[in-house]
Amino acid sequence: MSAPEIFFVGDDALAVKLAERAARHALAAALRASGQWVDVVPGKGEVTVQFDPLVVPPRQAEALLRQQAVDIPETEDVSVQTITLHMQADDTAGPDLARIAAENGLTAEAFLARISASPLIVDMMGFTAGFAYVSGLDPALIAPRLDTPRQRVPAGSVGMISGQLGLYALAGPAGWPIIGRIAEPLFDARREAPFTLEAGVSIQLVIER
Repeated sequence: MSAPEIFFVGDDALAVKLAERAARHALAAALRASGQWVDVVPGKGEVTVQFDPLVVPPRQAEALLRQQAVDIPETEDVSVQTITLHMQADDTAGPDLARIAAENGLTAEAFLARISASPLIVDMMGFTAGFAYVSGLDPALIAPRLDTPRQRVPAGSVGMISGQLGLYALAGPAGWPIIGRIAEPLFDARREAPFTLEAGVSIQLVIER
């Protein structure tokens, strides 16, 4: 591939701009596998890496990243972890479900079927600890942000705005309409990696009514 744009985002971090989601996650997987970076974080439109400037001088890190970005593996050769999650979708778990489905001209069942059939993937983590931005949602499904954000939604809540889902690993405020709740815990402090989701993970969503 042609050389992508690379720029510094601090004294110990660099970012690579990549428009294609699959390419970002393929590069992130390759960078993690190289073991040459302190941290690798894919985001929306770029992949950011952290390095130790006391071990690797910044310009050397830039040159290394530039070479690795050019040698990005073909996306079809990159294995993607798939996690199956069960989403409860009753009136309690999804207080906005019926309204959002109706605004899309669908029954709740048809609306949920479109969501579960979408090729969902965690695009990035952010906003709050463990919050997963999930892309791949059927683009025909639309939902605006809430006029008045909720002060608190339960852990596992599934929010939606046009084009993406948002999975709340922890209880907290939410500005997205809530259409369901994940049955499995998305956070467990006893685990070595306490959060279930990370960028690049594919989600198979099973709807429970």
